[in-house]
Amino acid sequence: MSLINSEVKPFSATAFHAGKFVPVSDANLKGGWSVLFFYPADFTFVCPTELGDLADLYADFQKIGVEIYGVSTDTHFTHKAWHDTSETIGKIKYPLVGDPTGAITRNFDVMIEEAGLADRGTFVIDPDGKIQIVEVNAGGVGRDASELLRKVKAAQYVRNHPGEVCPAKWQEGDATLAPSLDLVGKI
Repeated sequence: MSLINSEVKPFSATAFHAGKFVPVSDANLKGGWSVLFFYPADFTFVCPTELGDLADLYADFQKIGVEIYGVSTDTHFTHKAWHDTSETIGKIKYPLVGDPTGAITRNFDVMIEEAGLADRGTFVIDPDGKIQIVEVNAGGVGRDASELLRKVKAAQYVRNHPGEVCPAKWQEGDATLAPSLDLVGKI
């Protein structure tokens, strides 16, 4: 069953954010756009490259009203230790959510049960708390924050312009499509 358009299930956790441990729950994902960015583990190889890439574009996400949440099955204490010891992770300004029980990871169906780790899952949540974009990559394949930013902008555009859709490679300001019988077989 697809998670697209499903409502985020209830959860509560602790995140390391801005030098503090803070509570995070499904309530934080309502009222604005959010990205939950699941990754396998702290102190690994591909993960810091992805999280650093998101950190580099974090201000761009913030400008369009999007909060990023990095989530792994590590604890919030481990997130702090990684933040304090890695130059790449030290530049992160978005919350790093601890999910040591795997409850959130299972809610989003990205738990690798035999390893107790998360797949590389990306979920874009709209202001109603509904999932609009799902992407899951194999462990060895890193994600691209600029492509995620493009997708979020497209999701926001479609939400704000009923009756229009964004074609492949759509960029902000590009033409959109208005699905109709007249377009069938013309594209």
